[in-house]
Amino acid sequence: MKKQPANFPEAARQRGITLIELIIFMVIVGVAMTGIISSINFNVRHSADPVVKKQALAIAEALLEEIELMPFTLCDPDDPNVTTATTAAGCTGGADGANDESRLVLGQLGPEAGETRYAAPFFDNVSDYNGFSMASGAIMNIASNNLGFNGYTAAVAVVNKAINGITAADSLSITVTVTGPLNTTVVLEGYRTRYTPREP
Repeated sequence: MKKQPANFPEAARQRGITLIELIIFMVIVGVAMTGIISSINFNVRHSADPVVKKQALAIAEALLEEIELMPFTLCDPDDPNVTTATTAAGCTGGADGANDESRLVLGQLGPEAGETRYAAPFFDNVSDYNGFSMASGAIMNIASNNLGFNGYTAAVAVVNKAINGITAADSLSITVTVTGPLNTTVVLEGYRTRYTPREP
């Protein structure tokens, strides 16, 4: 047997790793891989969440914009007095009548008899959308085209609400709620004010 020189360090003669070191290494790598795989698995299972949320948001934004672009007149736009009335009492039927778009006393904002979003006579005022809803599989644009958003629903609430010194009679709060798959809910709120009694 060949003898090592006296000045050769003892550690240099030990090559490789022990069985204990190998087992510890495998345990550490196994724990790390378990964490990484769990994270990847979670992300894969929830990867549709952003898409669902964006679709719900797009539906809510489109509906809210549609409502905010509607007239906010004292009288129903079909009322012959719509351009002359300076108060709700000037509408055909008077205050809280069928053509009063404010109906504060009754608290019954909503469409006039027969008005719908999809067929004549159409919704023609912001307040007509109060209580409007679209069921799952029936999310449609204003031209009655089904947009194919199965699993989504939409609901609208319009209420008189005083904001920044503007009376409740002259301002409306519009809340659009859209629910979708995976317990996704988007709620958007907008405000519409009447800047003139006969706003077109």
